Amino acid sequence: MKLQKLNRNVHRDLGYIFFFLSIVYGLSGIALNHIDDWNPSYNIKYSEINVKPSSLIKKNLNRAKIISLLETYVPNEKYKNYYFPDDSTLKVFVKDGNLVLNLETGQGYLETSKRRPILHMSNYLHYNPKKWWTAISDIYAISLILLASTGLFIVKGKKGIKGRGAWLTGLGIIVPIVYLLFYYWKVF
Repeated sequence: MKLQKLNRNVHRDLGYIFFFLSIVYGLSGIALNHIDDWNPSYNIKYSEINVKPSSLIKKNLNRAKIISLLETYVPNEKYKNYYFPDDSTLKVFVKDGNLVLNLETGQGYLETSKRRPILHMSNYLHYNPKKWWTAISDIYAISLILLASTGLFIVKGKKGIKGRGAWLTGLGIIVPIVYLLFYYWKVF
């Protein structure tokens, strides 16, 4: 009976301690699973810009004229710097992005990126940013192992690990094994 109580108390207390970190890692895990579909850390916006080519004569362009162009065509963007990657292109760096213009046609695009408030921070922690965070991540990982192990023995009887719980635990073991057999070892 004492072992059952200790098991339940460890499971409960670790659950409380690591509740928020589980949410953080869960959110960023979902986001990172879909990294091919979107950027989970940044919201990237892309918009086309058309400027009068007559206002893009290279020899007449300087800092003041480029700031004036920004105020006219993309008024919400803050100027940082500019350069000419080649004779027909102007690249203007703005806060959180850049504007690229073809000097001959006046066509170009503005690309900006803003941090996604919650997901950026969650992903930052998920990527294990500093050495000291490794210790916290390792403690959390060990705690997840303990949470999973102690969770097996919380419920007694036919709904516990000796009954229905055994079948569900088996299913949870079989799914990753089948996946590995199918995709990793190409057994099927």
